[in-house]
Amino acid sequence: MRADLRVGVVGVGDRAAIARHVEAAGVGARVTAIADPSPDGVARGRVLFGNEVRAYGSHRELAASGTVDAVVVASPDDTHADVAADLLDAGIAVYLEKPLAITLEDADRVLGVAARTGTPLYVGHNYRSSAVVRILHDVVARGEIGDVRAVWVRHFVGHGGDYYFRDWHADRRRVNSLLLQKASHDLDVVHLLAGAATRRVVGMGALSVYGDVPRAASLPTGVMTDWFSEDHWPPTSLDGLAPTVDVEDVSMMMMSLANGVLASYEQCHFTPDYWRSYTVIGTEGRVENFGDTAGGVVRVWNRRRSWSHQGDREYPIGGVVAGHADADEATVVEFVRHVALGEPVALSPVGAREAVGAAALATASLRAGSVPLDVPEADPAVVAALDARARGRIRAE
Repeated sequence: MRADLRVGVVGVGDRAAIARHVEAAGVGARVTAIADPSPDGVARGRVLFGNEVRAYGSHRELAASGTVDAVVVASPDDTHADVAADLLDAGIAVYLEKPLAITLEDADRVLGVAARTGTPLYVGHNYRSSAVVRILHDVVARGEIGDVRAVWVRHFVGHGGDYYFRDWHADRRRVNSLLLQKASHDLDVVHLLAGAATRRVVGMGALSVYGDVPRAASLPTGVMTDWFSEDHWPPTSLDGLAPTVDVEDVSMMMMSLANGVLASYEQCHFTPDYWRSYTVIGTEGRVENFGDTAGGVVRVWNRRRSWSHQGDREYPIGGVVAGHADADEATVVEFVRHVALGEPVALSPVGAREAVGAAALATASLRAGSVPLDVPEADPAVVAALDARARGRIRAE
């Protein structure tokens, strides 16, 4: 057992708060250092983790300091690959906020470093730990709808204008696309529910609303929750968007998975409501969620009829009433116990690579006239090494 695990945080933005969950792992883990290039980020870090944490201006300074055993990386998406690769090379275990990278090439590069060094890499696909996804997965695993043949996902991003079009998220150089940035959660869930990864994609999308909304002269300070308000409605009434807005605000993709399952995903950033709808159709029924947090319900239909809102079975959704704080804690705790005790984890980083691959190729498809594109498979040797490590075949020092 690695007692009193010292954890650092790279990038003290909106998602950095998840690092507070390290203490819930019950192995003496604590946040001891932060790295952020901005004074505002350092100040946020001291509020979140205490004035005694050490502060560094970059992840490289943090890595060279010898003050951490593991790091939570919550920096902007375009930095993920370089930061993760550097830390893994330094022998520092990495919890990397999704996505793994913004291109498939960078995702494969990071996996290669993780396989070569043997340093633990965990990608925070927390949504598979949410209450709604656990229920859906259990329904499928119990065979209540037979063998899965199709998965449909609709993602209503009601906070889209405030959350994703006021800062760096609106710049394709920083995220590639919001299809990748947001859908990486859901594509991981699709692969989980269907039991296979995507091998062919077709994408469509457009910048259909926010391209005409007034822009600001510079990026805002603070984090996305600082400038969000439910009073900002309708979307066409917004102003002060990011200087660069060149990502799509409505996107959709169709997928063919390795086992023959067909899937679709739709994302819209100008809806009034904010939630995800999953429908899984099998050979003996279908399952669908209504709401995705506490108070919602998952319904199963497995008898023939014309129409029924109630379905044949019903499972209430528990957990948090909004967001995914419970899923955040579950994933951070799993990572910490993996590093400290060598316990297995539910998701190999290869799964995170498959989500990036599907989304990145779908983005390329939609920007090239919706041509079908194939998602190449990962290096088998890398897959074998990382899958073995995820199953707990590492030595905890």
